[in-house]
Amino acid sequence: MTSIQHSRIDALLAGLDLAAKIGLLSGEGLWALPARPEIGLARMVLSDGPAGVRGDESAADVPAIQLPGPTALASTWDPELARRVGRLLAQESRRKGVHVLLAPAVNIQRSPLGGRHFEFFSEDPLLTAELGVAYVSGVQEGGVAATVKHFVANDSETDRFTVDVRVGERALREIYLAPFEAIVRRARPWAVMSAYNTVNGVPMTSHAALNAVLRREWGFDGVLVSDWTAARDTVANALAGLDIAMPGPDTVYGDALLEAVRDGRVPAGVVEEMAGRVLRLAARVGALSGAEPAVPPADLPPRLDGRAVAREVATRSITLVRNENDVLPIDAARVGRIALIGSAAAEPRTIGGGSITVHPERVVSPLAGLRAALPPHVELTYTPGVALQATLAPLRGRFEAIFRDRHGRVLASVPLADASAWWRGDPPPGVGLEALASLELRGNFVPTASGVHTFGIAGLGHFEFSVDGAQRYEGEQEMGGSDPAGVFFRPPETRHEVELRAGQPVLVQVRATSFAPGSLGFSLNHEEPSETPEETIRAAVVAAAGADVAVVVVGTTEEIESEGFDRTSLDLPGRQDELVARVAAANSRTVVVVNTGAPVTMPWREEVPAILLSWFGGQEIGAALADVLLGVAEPGGRLPTTWPKQQRDVPVLSVRPVDGELAYDEGVFVGYRAWQRAGAEPAYWFGHGLGYTEWAYDALSVSPDPGDDLARVRVGLRNTGTRTGREVVQIYLAPAEPDGARPDSWLAGFAVTTAAPGEAVHAEVVIAQRAVESWDTPGHCWRKVPGSYRILVGRSQSDIRQETLFEVGA
Repeated sequence: MTSIQHSRIDALLAGLDLAAKIGLLSGEGLWALPARPEIGLARMVLSDGPAGVRGDESAADVPAIQLPGPTALASTWDPELARRVGRLLAQESRRKGVHVLLAPAVNIQRSPLGGRHFEFFSEDPLLTAELGVAYVSGVQEGGVAATVKHFVANDSETDRFTVDVRVGERALREIYLAPFEAIVRRARPWAVMSAYNTVNGVPMTSHAALNAVLRREWGFDGVLVSDWTAARDTVANALAGLDIAMPGPDTVYGDALLEAVRDGRVPAGVVEEMAGRVLRLAARVGALSGAEPAVPPADLPPRLDGRAVAREVATRSITLVRNENDVLPIDAARVGRIALIGSAAAEPRTIGGGSITVHPERVVSPLAGLRAALPPHVELTYTPGVALQATLAPLRGRFEAIFRDRHGRVLASVPLADASAWWRGDPPPGVGLEALASLELRGNFVPTASGVHTFGIAGLGHFEFSVDGAQRYEGEQEMGGSDPAGVFFRPPETRHEVELRAGQPVLVQVRATSFAPGSLGFSLNHEEPSETPEETIRAAVVAAAGADVAVVVVGTTEEIESEGFDRTSLDLPGRQDELVARVAAANSRTVVVVNTGAPVTMPWREEVPAILLSWFGGQEIGAALADVLLGVAEPGGRLPTTWPKQQRDVPVLSVRPVDGELAYDEGVFVGYRAWQRAGAEPAYWFGHGLGYTEWAYDALSVSPDPGDDLARVRVGLRNTGTRTGREVVQIYLAPAEPDGARPDSWLAGFAVTTAAPGEAVHAEVVIAQRAVESWDTPGHCWRKVPGSYRILVGRSQSDIRQETLFEVGA
């Protein structure tokens, strides 16, 4: 902040009375902070991320660039690419009128059953931190505030509003707080979001760590905003340093905070500081007149091609975990027919479920990507294999949402791209909730198949469903569970079968006459008559047997990987495991593409020669996958999390509280650290990933760092293969004398390098002092652990190519 900005804010605060200052501390609605034209304060819009920008109500339906999910980005192990992603998201934010991006989420992938595993970067705090620092820097270089979330230990979804996470101080510091600390100290974020959960008996919106750790210890000078509806205690939240309670306008602040100041429970100076931080945020993002923004328009980064960035991230994230007999890449000049199998090949998962969801202008499916990339002489066949969805997808076609008052008068009419009519924020212009009596969805549907069609009504409230004027259903649908966001992530659905004839149009209508608070809307879902699973699997096997190569795309669904609930199983849904096994038996050149955001078990992994992980690859997933399959690009990904052989082997599985508490009894032994301690062998270790070339590791040198860091590691590499390749050099530290209190080894640094065939290159990695420090719980401080350390250099946590000893003095 410049002295001019400080002076401007000080002058504004001096002119505001207590009520006006408190008025700055709550949202005006679901997605914005209120404007105060009399002081030159513009409305500030907040928007969900982190793989795209939704915008507020006015921009939510505007197509967005949909990037690959955070786990995909983490698979690139490339902070510079993460920085460009941040810059693109800032560019998207400005396009949609957004000032504050609610991202990134830097919680830890503690258990693969965690529902938002796909939305976090990694099981490792260092990898999470390095990517988070770059991401936040990129967003804020674009003049938009990044909001680092969810502070802290919001690592699972079950009872997330009330769960009390019981975690030791050492694990909290070394694992869960570590990414936040690095980002706050190095990237200087303008906002941090406090989590729903409680930690060691204290809700995070009221936790002493907000002021004591974030502000005083780390030097955070931005705003603290609550997760939506997480602020529940006026006095405790204010005294802890929570600046903004969202959403609004009715929050625990407002009149309640005014009364608390007047009766002495909250000092007036605390409110002054809170309001000042909100004004500082406004100044930084250019929403406060008379204060130059942190990034003037002339200093904004050059414009990026959103589709190109999305495709690059998707390509670089694809991780090759198995490639026997060099089945990949596919030489299109030597094949005549490729069998593409799996419903996810035509309709892939491009993003996880929940607040991360944004809708792109287009999605390139693997089917479309391969069709566009293959030369004319190669025949591409497609069979769906097996159905994945237990829930139904919205009915496709042009529909209209009609809002009426109790007299039947039309308040508004909104055209829809499909039969999904949801309003997460305010209703459309002209629709007042006090006057609204019904919401009707109607449109013509032309079946493409004769037989029994299944329709599903998903939402809360009282519904009437009719086809060509004949009523098929009337009833009330209620929500189970305590998560209010569940209506968007997992709304209740009733199903209704209707006999229809192909080509004969029918008018379908759904009328809702009651609504739950904050959940205006519903969807009409649909499934056409289909063959039995056995018939579709048999067709896939026949297609595979007649092809030179079979590519099977398997994956999860939104009802399995989503915000709002945790997973119960690591198995692929439906009969996909059976599909893969039977296709592999029919074709010895079977490639499996795993379209998930988190680990799944793969009982067939040694029966197929090649396995690619495509993650939730964003809107360009199909183009990226085609490039990798055909060798136009190398699969550049490395695992940011360990993948198990079977669920029972996973050392840390617990995500469900017992009597309201979730105990992190494993301490610092999370992710690969836990696998080391358990002595178990996973399917694929943290850091694993293959390419299309080979590497030789040559000279290794380690020297003490002349500055504040511990050491500098220089590694010589040579590309010994026939293709240009990309290597991620990973440095791990291991105590020469294991002590049992610390992991066997841990990631201490990494570097990305690229080389042409035969080219020799060097990678340099700086190891920070923190790599040999441990948190001293009795002393409440970091302490260096002196002694001999093995510096391990390799391609993954388990594939070590070089090592040397390094002495750390007291």
